[in-house]
Amino acid sequence: MTDAEKHKLEQRILKRFHKALSAYSLIEDNDKVLVALSGGKDSLCLLELLARRMRIQRPLFKVEAIHIRMENIHYETDTAYLQNFCSGLGVPLHIVTTRFDAYAGTKKPACFLCSWYRRKEIFNKAQELGCNKIALGHHLDDIVQTALMNVFSQGHFSTMPARLTMRKMPLTIIRPLCLETEADIQALAEIRQYEKQLKTCPYEKASSRADIKLMLAEAEKINPDAKYSIMNALDAEGKLVE
Repeated sequence: MTDAEKHKLEQRILKRFHKALSAYSLIEDNDKVLVALSGGKDSLCLLELLARRMRIQRPLFKVEAIHIRMENIHYETDTAYLQNFCSGLGVPLHIVTTRFDAYAGTKKPACFLCSWYRRKEIFNKAQELGCNKIALGHHLDDIVQTALMNVFSQGHFSTMPARLTMRKMPLTIIRPLCLETEADIQALAEIRQYEKQLKTCPYEKASSRADIKLMLAEAEKINPDAKYSIMNALDAEGKLVE
């Protein structure tokens, strides 16, 4: 990729990022945002963009990050790399270790339990730190794929919103990458040389999301703007803010 192409990519990502912040009122003065940092390309990109935005005068907000480790799951990340990454951006990093029992008499799959316990720790730490918002690294492709999964499996048109106000706790979930494509984030990750995780999750396997991703790719052969059309439909129906 030439320098001109790199510059064009970075400007495109920044433009969509700022548009998302404005269109869905994701960041306001005096916000304190906790970024869920998994160590993957999406969360690294999210943290970098928010940290850069934090240095601009308005709105005035603070950013911290949290990384959750499951002590009974061999899903390893280089915490030293994450610490250095955060330090370079001037963002405090909190590393929390927890666990779950996949065989404790529950019928819930391990992936559900792992995700649930991770979210629980994130919510707890956010309130402990006085954060009012939690930022997650889901991008446009994630949101569109979730919408299709819900249509085919649940029979309703909904998705992960760009902004979700929690009803049982004083927290708002935001997804500032909601207008970014996975392809652009992957390209940025290669330019920035984000370090990849050391090992994959032992419970990771083929999922319905992978099937939906293939289906969407076929739809894009007919209409290259298919996912943008779905995103526009979600926006028009008020599904991106709850």
